Parts: sequence; C-alpha cells; structure tokens
Amino acid sequence: MTAINTVEEEKPVNWTVLMLGFAGMVIGQFMAILDIQIVAASLTQIQAGIGASADEISWIQTAYLIPEVVMIPLSGFLSRLWGTQKVFLASCVGFLLTSVAVGLSSSIEMMIFFRAVQGFVGGAMIPTVFAVAFTAFPPERRVTASVIMGLIVTLAPTIGPTLGGHLTEWLSWRWLFFINVFPGLLVLFLVGRYANFDKGDPKLAKGFDWFGLFLMATFLMSLQFVLEEGAKNDWFADDHILLLTVVAAITGPVFVWRSLTSANPLVELRAFGNRNFMVGVIMTFVVGAALFGGSFLIPLFLSRVRDYSAAEVGTTMIVSGLSMFAVGPFVGRLVRKVDARILMFIGFMMAAWGMWDARLVTEDWAFWEFAGVQAMRGAGVMIAMIASQQVTMTTLPPHMVKNASGLVNLSRNVGGAFGLALLNTSLTENTARHMGELTSALDRTNVRATMMIEALTQRFQNSVDPHASALKAVYGILQKQATTMAFGDAFAMLAIGCALTAFITLMSKPVKPGSAPPPSDVH
Repeated sequence: MTAINTVEEEKPVNWTVLMLGFAGMVIGQFMAILDIQIVAASLTQIQAGIGASADEISWIQTAYLIPEVVMIPLSGFLSRLWGTQKVFLASCVGFLLTSVAVGLSSSIEMMIFFRAVQGFVGGAMIPTVFAVAFTAFPPERRVTASVIMGLIVTLAPTIGPTLGGHLTEWLSWRWLFFINVFPGLLVLFLVGRYANFDKGDPKLAKGFDWFGLFLMATFLMSLQFVLEEGAKNDWFADDHILLLTVVAAITGPVFVWRSLTSANPLVELRAFGNRNFMVGVIMTFVVGAALFGGSFLIPLFLSRVRDYSAAEVGTTMIVSGLSMFAVGPFVGRLVRKVDARILMFIGFMMAAWGMWDARLVTEDWAFWEFAGVQAMRGAGVMIAMIASQQVTMTTLPPHMVKNASGLVNLSRNVGGAFGLALLNTSLTENTARHMGELTSALDRTNVRATMMIEALTQRFQNSVDPHASALKAVYGILQKQATTMAFGDAFAMLAIGCALTAFITLMSKPVKPGSAPPPSDVH
C-alpha cells in the first residue's frame, strides 16, 4: 500500500502552527456535526416558513444525513489522494455555499436539495480531524487532541437544539444556516494557512474503483434511509422500505467483498483485523446511539408532553453540554493514567444509570428533574467517547489511520441512526400498548370513569356537545399518560443497551495509558 507522508515523530513539531491548523479543522468539524441537530427544535418554524407538510419537513434532517454517510468513509481515500488540507478546504467551501443556499430556500424541494449537497460536502470535515489527531500530533499530545475531539463530537449534537432554538427565537430559522458563514471563514483562513499536515498521492487516482463507489453509496444510502424513515412508514409494510432493505442486504456484502479483493479499495477494511479496532467500532456505534438517542428523547418529551417552545427545550438541554464540557479535561488526565477499558466500562455504566433513572419520568418532569439525568448521561458518554477513541486508534499503524477514522465516524453516525429508529419504533408501539391498557383499566373501573366523565361534562356544559367534549378530554388525558409511559420504556431500553455494552468493553486488549500507535510498517 502506498504510504502518505505524515509528521514523523522524530521530526521537530512547531506546536503553535500545529494547534492553529488543528483548531481550524476542529471548528469545521463542529459546524458539520452541529448542523445535524441544529434544526431539531425549529422544524415547526421552518415548516411554516416554507409551507411544507409534516411529512416533508422531516426530510430537512434526513436529506443531510443520507449523503453524509457516503462522504465520511470516502474522505479517507480523498485525503490520501489529494492531501488532508485540500480535501478539508474544498469541503468547507462547499459547506458554506450550500449553507447560504439552504437559508435562502423558498420551497421544501429547494431546501431538501441543498441540504443533501451540504451534508455530502460537509461530511469530509468530520473524519479528517481524527486522522490528523493520530498522525500529525506527537505521541505525548495525542490524548489532548483526543479530548478536544471528544468534546466536539459530543457537544455539537447536544447543544444543537439549544443553539437552534434560541437562534430561531432571536432572529429567524434562516439564521440556523447563515450562522455557518462567520466561523467558516475563520476555518478557511486557519486551515489554508497552518494545516499543511501531509501530501497526497496522485498515483491513487489510477484505477479508481468506480464500481466500489457505486456499491458503497448504494449500500450506505439505502441503509440510512431505512433507519431514518422505517419507523414513520411502518417498516416492511412499506414497499419502498422493503425494497431498500433488500438493496442494502445485497450491496453491503458485495461492497465488503470488493473492498477486500480490489488492488486499490476505496475503504481499507483490514483495520477490522485488529481486535481493539473491532471492539472500539462497536463501542462507538453504541456511543452514537446513546448520544443521539438521549439528545432525541428529552427534547421530544419536552415538546410533545410538556408543550415547551424551542427556546425552553434548548435551555433544558444545556445541562448535558455543561456536564460534558466539565468532565472532558478531567477524563483527559485519567486516560493518561488508567486503562481505557476501565474508563469505557465506567462511562457506559454512568450513561446507563442516568437513562435508567429517567424510566420513572412523569408528566410533571421539567428542567430540574432532567438535570440529574442529563448530567449523568452527558458525563458517561464523554468518558466512553474519549476512552473508546484511545482503544480504537492507538493500536493501529499510521498508514491505516485515515481510513480507520472514516470507519469510526461512520459507525457513530449509523449507531445514532439505528438508535433513533429503534426509539421511534418503541415510542409508537408502546404508546399504543399503554393506551390499550389504560382504556381497558378505565372500563373495568366503570364507577370512577363515570364520575370523571360526569365532572368533565359539567365543566364543558357551555359547549355545543358537553358529553363529547368530556370524552375528548378523557382521551387526551389518557393519551398523554400513555405517551409518558412509552418515554419511560424508551429511556429504560437505552439504559439496558448501555449497561450490556459496558461488559463488551472487557473484550478489548489492554492499552497502555496514553500510548501512541505503533511505528508504521508501510511498505
């Protein structure tokens, strides 16, 4: 395999230049991840602004995520071909232009198109930062870089609804996208001036695997669509979901075969031969589910059950971000002294504890009730994220890092999509189940039901049909209670998943605290 020049460990490193270039890349990575969730609390306002239907507006997020999953693994090949700096600059320019185009959109079709392009071009800014952290930094600084990345990866989707909700309330929903311009210009300056970390290898362009690209794009886009839209469309009862599931089931294995047999594969899968990398990818998958799952359930509960505004949801969610920010530096010190497997176990168990407490959620839960849940979940996810990065990347030789970073980030995104699909399905099915149980119980306690309906009928005596209004009110009370119970089930399911994963961490090999990747064996 052709080697790519990296900053060699024995070569003197200009720490200031390295940090300035890396800082620019980190800001770009933050923007790309933030834009996944920044619209979450403002979909109603966007829907009203462009006249979209309830079904169409969900595509504002889906259109961004589906093409993004194609670029994330592809960016490893592109950075080896052209060099990290050129790929990142091209990605940032495309991301800024499409951000403005999305903000100026006047129709749902126009917005969906530009969101798709934005997700695709911006996807390259996510994994390239990981590659730089584990190749350009000297060994003693890699834990620091890992902590910074952990903060960005966990904070961005967590504070997305917070920032988005307040931007929409203060300015308008269009500023959810215009806001990218200002930090984006800073990114272009810093990366263009200081981020010349490596050189590309134009020889890789010869024999480009177009068939492999087709297989990868078809597999990942089909899989992402099924995960994003399956719960809304009753899964395999929908012909499109069934068809795309079959497509993904066929193209996935064929893509793996192509990657393993091609002389110049788009994605190098040999990293999976490393046991720590394999376990680390599984951990990252679950971190994605826990990170995006928690950031999905709490805002949805607050808006659906508590009728919170976008700004109120954002204010409540800030606790997760604060806990992650507070824990990050502390974890950075621990990683240098403690076996990363122990930290992963602790992190997942803390996240499980926080989610398990939330299984007791009631209709009255608000900021303070969720504060403890968010603090425990946020701290646990941060610990698990940073520790899993160490386990995953530090035992890989440098020539595998670029491709491996794309696979790690892909596993987190797919994990998030898988978690959201599972939680959406759970909420739908359990709400219906609890509603059935509550209405059955109401029928059995007929005296209480009669008294409640009579009291409500008296309250609505000035309406056109007091009895019908009373029945509607009873239905609303039961529906809210059933929905709340379904959220409790979803929190419990997420907690059990994190707890079970904690024990999988013990399957990885011990990693010396603060260790660096082994010397390159590129030939």
